[in-house]
Amino acid sequence: MIEIDHVSKRYGDVTVVDDVSLTIPKGGMTTIIGPNGAGKSTLLSMMSRLIGMEAGRITVDGLDVTTTPSRDLATRLSILRQDNHLDARLTVRDLVAFGRYPYSRGRLTVEDRDKIEAAIDFMQLDPMRDRFIDELSGGQRQRAFVAMVLAQDTDYLLLDEPLNSLDMKHAVGMMRMLRQTADELGKTIVLVLHDINFASCYSDRIVAMADGKVLHNTSPDLLMTPETLASIYELDVSVHDIGGHRIGVFYR
Repeated sequence: MIEIDHVSKRYGDVTVVDDVSLTIPKGGMTTIIGPNGAGKSTLLSMMSRLIGMEAGRITVDGLDVTTTPSRDLATRLSILRQDNHLDARLTVRDLVAFGRYPYSRGRLTVEDRDKIEAAIDFMQLDPMRDRFIDELSGGQRQRAFVAMVLAQDTDYLLLDEPLNSLDMKHAVGMMRMLRQTADELGKTIVLVLHDINFASCYSDRIVAMADGKVLHNTSPDLLMTPETLASIYELDVSVHDIGGHRIGVFYR
């Protein structure tokens, strides 16, 4: 599990994560939601040691993320950042191979190649494995980056806005694949999403943040009420049961 204990982060005089304590259980999919500026991506970045913290402690299966050697942490936890830009021209296979670097240090073994091929296959990228990343659609490119994270073969996958720039069809496809990853591969997936309805349909737990604090940490069914959603987003909202899921409709 991931244990977050009284963690804070400031930029100058602005506190963006404010004394957050939270336990993310092992297994399944946990989604962090909330309005812009809630501290969602900052909290995810501190979990993965991309940025430091002013106070508090974060552990992954008991390993302190600030003191654990990078190579050890990279075999336990992987992250897909919100902004993925490539300067080099890489094929899908080349990109996915980067996920094996914590193990191979650039010298791929048979096991590394097997993991790469398995990740490409799982994300349904086989027909485009030799195509360059800049030749792919937005949805295909995002799947390639997720395949890279899968190839790293960690117990925990942290994904910051994996639906960025995806249309509805590709966003649904991505969420289905991530749900499949949690269920069939036994991974623990932690997502940051803006869309509460995607979170409701696919998550096991939802963590709602606002103004740097955790407001709720509960199941989708308990979170998806008009009163709770209105308190998070400061908008009027109605909630409807559609296809076995609770969906929020926001309005002023």
